[in-house]
Amino acid sequence: MKKITTLSITVLLAACAGQQSPKTDSSKNTLAETENTTAVKVVSQPTEDSISMRSRKLPKRLIKVSEAENVQSLLQQPGQVVAYMPYAADAELDRENYAHFESQSVQSVTQNPVSTFSIDVDTGSYTNVRRMLNQGQLPRKDAVRVEEMINYFSYDYPTPKNLKQPFLATTEIAPSPWNPEAHLLHIGIKGFNQQTIKRPAANLVFLIDVSGSMNSPDKIGLLKSSLKLLSKQMNASDHVSIVVYAGAAGVVLEPTAGNNQAKIRAALDQLSAGGSTNGAAGIHLAYQLAEQNFDKDGINRILIATDGDFNVGTTNFEALKELVEDKRKNGVSLTTLGFGQGNYNDHLMEQLADVGNGNYAYIDSIKEANKVLVNQINSTLFTIAKDVKIQIEFNPDVVSEYRLVGYENRQLNNEDFANDKVDAGDIGAGHTVTAIYEIILQGKKGWLSESRYQKTTNTENIKDELAFLKIRYKLPNADTSQLLQWPIKKQQIKSLDAVSNEFKFAASVAAFGQILRDGTYLKSFGYEDVLSLARKSKGADQFGYRGEFLQLVSLAKGLAK
Repeated sequence: MKKITTLSITVLLAACAGQQSPKTDSSKNTLAETENTTAVKVVSQPTEDSISMRSRKLPKRLIKVSEAENVQSLLQQPGQVVAYMPYAADAELDRENYAHFESQSVQSVTQNPVSTFSIDVDTGSYTNVRRMLNQGQLPRKDAVRVEEMINYFSYDYPTPKNLKQPFLATTEIAPSPWNPEAHLLHIGIKGFNQQTIKRPAANLVFLIDVSGSMNSPDKIGLLKSSLKLLSKQMNASDHVSIVVYAGAAGVVLEPTAGNNQAKIRAALDQLSAGGSTNGAAGIHLAYQLAEQNFDKDGINRILIATDGDFNVGTTNFEALKELVEDKRKNGVSLTTLGFGQGNYNDHLMEQLADVGNGNYAYIDSIKEANKVLVNQINSTLFTIAKDVKIQIEFNPDVVSEYRLVGYENRQLNNEDFANDKVDAGDIGAGHTVTAIYEIILQGKKGWLSESRYQKTTNTENIKDELAFLKIRYKLPNADTSQLLQWPIKKQQIKSLDAVSNEFKFAASVAAFGQILRDGTYLKSFGYEDVLSLARKSKGADQFGYRGEFLQLVSLAKGLAK
């Protein structure tokens, strides 16, 4: 990002009166060229007029300049004190970009019995929210995508035995913890765990933003450490390339065998940040390199690591999305790794990953890099099912109202479900995906006003069914989708104490996300209720992620007071 330098120029003639500077032939001064400078004073020789006016209180002049060459002309003006304040002073201005959306609305089953959406395995929203909370501030509403918070965690769902059916789905129903009139329908999907067989060879292109906006430890510094972790997971059959972009784009590392760790590390070590951000040029060059080294039987993916702050070149984001979508059809996918704060473009990062058949993660620490790029490398890189869509039809004789929790930007039209040309989310090896519906059974008080004329349909022959669930997916190299379907029975309803810990913990995360957004449907359910539910259902916590969740809820509770 091109930095704007702010100069405060104050006429301080009185301050100069008590000092007689030695006479020189020139009053030229040099502005220190360092971002670590907090204040550089440039004082020219005072004039007689300035000394005679030393007792007067003069108004301050504040002049803002945007180009370094303007500084030199200001330095020639006598009687000036020039204070240079670095870019960090402007960094306090929050220019982060998030897409605005409204929470899912309540639907009447008689009017809209069918709900259709694409799965989502992104986790960027959770880690971004975590960063904000750890910095002592509640997140802005649009930064919270509840489904990404739920899906940050892995859940112990049944796992398929082989890749012939790449995932299994499970359902549970129990009373809602925050609404005694409602129930939660929990849908869990678990992908086949690829650890038991060899991962295909990977052709990876690291596309790295080295513009000036990345010049901080939580950006370029963390980025380099993160990609070093990933490179250590590569082997001799893999290939790694590195493309960088700032004002222009260039190749830092030609395709290199994954086991040549020294060469890959050396290429990463030499990276430094500076200049404006021509992200479009970098993406074009990265795709060229990926296509030159294309492996028809392997994983071909670009991993773009950036704060998303593109400010020169092609900044038409729709054009960028079209490019990524076209390249996806040719077999090159794209994953986005977000870094930094202040100018972070969450909206762009999520959209590029969505159309690129990849996933979006926000890296706020080396611990998170280890989670995404080491512990979950197969989920991150190896796709086992693509264009996964979920459709559920509710039985109007049993269910009167429903609302889907989250997935606001994943909604599909009902006709999109069977249309194989409509793109949807992908599942990686070992991925879990969770969706939660809050439903009102017939006879219970819902959110909507009763209709005078709408009548429920008589479904006497299937009155034991609460809903009918359908999932469509394609195998990675297929163009035609396959259909899985099964009924959800009323007898599956259990008490909240009787359902799994996975159900209850996911519900606690869903409630937390809704509180951070607005809490419209949570009645009096608050932070302490979230903590109580999560503590009881934390279960096995191998990496401590669920324990950390409890800490974040407690922190948010304190910040909200």
